Amino acid sequence: MPKDYYEILGVPRNATQEEIKKAYRRLAMKYHPDRNRGNKEAEEKFKEINEAYAVLSDPEKRRLYDMYGSAEFERRYTTEDIFRGFDFESIFKDLGIDLGGFFERNRRGGKTFIFDLGNLFSNLFGTYFGEEEISPFGEVYETIQMDLPLTIEDILKRGEKEVFLPGTYETIKIKIPKGVKDGQILRIKRKEGRKTKEYLFRVKIVPDSGYRVEDGNIIIEKEIPLTSFLLGDEIEVITPDGKKVKTKVPPLVKPGAKLRLRGLGLPLEGGIQGDLYVILQPKIPDKLTPEQRSLIEKLKNTGL
Repeated sequence: MPKDYYEILGVPRNATQEEIKKAYRRLAMKYHPDRNRGNKEAEEKFKEINEAYAVLSDPEKRRLYDMYGSAEFERRYTTEDIFRGFDFESIFKDLGIDLGGFFERNRRGGKTFIFDLGNLFSNLFGTYFGEEEISPFGEVYETIQMDLPLTIEDILKRGEKEVFLPGTYETIKIKIPKGVKDGQILRIKRKEGRKTKEYLFRVKIVPDSGYRVEDGNIIIEKEIPLTSFLLGDEIEVITPDGKKVKTKVPPLVKPGAKLRLRGLGLPLEGGIQGDLYVILQPKIPDKLTPEQRSLIEKLKNTGL
C-alpha cells in the first residue's frame, strides 16, 4: 500500500521544514531504540518515520513526491534512492544515537558507511539475528535484495545499468540481458575477503507516460487528423529509444485501430524481437476556422 509521508509524520502537505523537523523529532523520540529495545513494531515505525523524513526534509525529493504521488514515487524510487544523501550520523546524533560503530575512516580521512541499510534499524533495536550463512570452511555468505528500476529505453538499448550498492558508496554495472521481464531476478556475486555477497536485483520496469509493455510488445497511442482516418496518410512514429519511423495509415480506418510495426518492440530470448503497436486516436481540434466549419457542413449534407 502506498505510503503517505505527510500522514506518517502527522503534518499538512503545506508544512514548513521547521514543522516537519519538529514532527519528526517528536515521533523519533517516542519510538526511540533505547525506549523500545527488542520491539519489532517500534522498529518498523521508527524506520517508516525516518523514510518519511528522508523524503520530506529534502526539497528535491519532496518536490518529486508531490509531483508523482505516493504510489508512482514508490514505483520509481528504491529504498536506497530515498535514503541516499540522508545524513544518518548527524540526525541520529541529535537523538542521542551513536553510529560510530557503523562508520570507518577511509584513506583520505573521510567517513564511509560499513553497514547494510536494510539491517541498520534491526541492529539499533537489537532484533537483528542476521541473514548470513557460514560454511564449514569459515566462508560467510550474505544475500542482499534490492530493486532495479529499468525504463523501456534501458531495455531497448540493453548494455549496462550502473547502480549503487547498499550501505556503500560503490557502484556496480549490471548487464541487461535480452528478454528481461518485470519481476525477473538478476543475480550478481562478489567476493569480499572471506565473505561472499550475492545481490538479488528484482527488475521493475518503470511506467512511461507514453508507452506500455505487454508480452515484449510496446504499445503507444498516436493522435492523427480526422481526414487521415478517412483518406489514409503517412505518419511518423517516435519509438521509446528516439528513432523516427514512418508508416502508412490505410483509408477508412476506425478510431482505436492498431498499426503493427514488426521488430520494434523489446528484445526477447531466442533472438526474437517484439513488435511496436500504434493505436490510432482522432485529433479533435479545440476550435474550427470558418472555412473548416463550412467544409464540414458541406460534408455533413452529403451524409458523411
